[in-house]
Amino acid sequence: MKKMLKRVVILLMMLVSTASFAEIKIDVTGAQSDPLPFALPVFTGDDDAKITDVIINDLERSGLFRYINPAAYIQKMKGVDMRPNFNDWQAINAQVLIYGEVQESMGKTSVSFRVFDVFAQTDLYSKRFTHTSSEWRKLAHMVADFVYERVTGEKGYFDTRVAFIDERGNQMNRIKRLAIMDQDGANLTYLTDGKDLVLTPRFSPNMKEVTYFSYKDGNPKVYLMDVNTRESTLVGNFKGMTFAPRFSPDGKKLLISLARRGNSDIYTYDLATKKQTQLTNHPSINTSPSYSPDGKQIVFNSDRGGNQQLYIMNADGSGVHRISFGEGTYATPVWSPRGDYIAFTKIRHGQFHIGVIKPDGSGERLITNGFLVESPSWAPNGRVLMFYRKAPSRSDGTGGDARLYTIDITGYNERQLVTPNSASAPAWSPLLH
Repeated sequence: MKKMLKRVVILLMMLVSTASFAEIKIDVTGAQSDPLPFALPVFTGDDDAKITDVIINDLERSGLFRYINPAAYIQKMKGVDMRPNFNDWQAINAQVLIYGEVQESMGKTSVSFRVFDVFAQTDLYSKRFTHTSSEWRKLAHMVADFVYERVTGEKGYFDTRVAFIDERGNQMNRIKRLAIMDQDGANLTYLTDGKDLVLTPRFSPNMKEVTYFSYKDGNPKVYLMDVNTRESTLVGNFKGMTFAPRFSPDGKKLLISLARRGNSDIYTYDLATKKQTQLTNHPSINTSPSYSPDGKQIVFNSDRGGNQQLYIMNADGSGVHRISFGEGTYATPVWSPRGDYIAFTKIRHGQFHIGVIKPDGSGERLITNGFLVESPSWAPNGRVLMFYRKAPSRSDGTGGDARLYTIDITGYNERQLVTPNSASAPAWSPLLH
């Protein structure tokens, strides 16, 4: 009897041990869950904690992680090779521990870091990044991306940039400038001087160029700008353009919509040959096209069924079929980089909404709404959307500034992105590393 009891106790201990060592994982595709508590002592050598702070802010803004106040820390970490006392970190309920060190040499900054699953007492990840010292923020974003990926199983989105339209001045003398910044609002740079009206920037797949719509000389024109040199090239003077162009996944073509002979139709424009190819030919509005990530299909909106709805066609214009059948009107569809969802703007009962729908037309969900919410743009991991929101400041529905926001596709964790002026038409870049 005693031997049997002893075996039962041993078996129970093994089961408890196995459960406690199960690797941490966050399900980013499900409904809202409690953020994962993490501890992150200031990295050794990061004297003003600037790199450490950026990593913390990135992870917290995702809504999936909760930073534990360092005043609660028991063990003092010194150097990346120091072994943690897991009991000390379990005592403050830290489920993930991140620590490392920063080294400077010859104009280069290196960051070495380790990630631990505290309750499983396992080393999840260790890595070292090196970059020019002026790019220290990039290093911090890269660390946050790798932590995010190791814990969630999804690619991160912190080492990215956002192009948008910066607006200031009254409505009679509105100045709009093309601007670019890091996804957290840092390193803001203006790419145009505001002398000409600019609209709706789009990143190229290689991240080196931005296409945008400009009314230089009063005529609608499409330009391609190198974001490093700020040199602009005229792509074309597209008379009757009704929507800003979008790149094909290989960066060789632009999708455009043009109004000609009373019809608004969709065309491709080959950047090398300058050749236009018409894809739709229908006596209705066909506009706002966006490629699927594999380049084989195009989503667009059209009123051919009576009101503005979402349609999908093959890249050559064949196989047109409707995917949305909801109440209201749909606009500005954009395909997720993962290919699993299409984001859109919807107007229903006088309210604007940002929503997502699967390419087969199922699973439509409205994830946020307001007086004016518009221009959804995907993070490169396809799990977060950026858009702009505007609320009137006066009772007659006028006034107010537009601001940029991010939101998880589950509809949780909506956060404002701080900009110095009114901001609209965001375009999120692919991952930079």
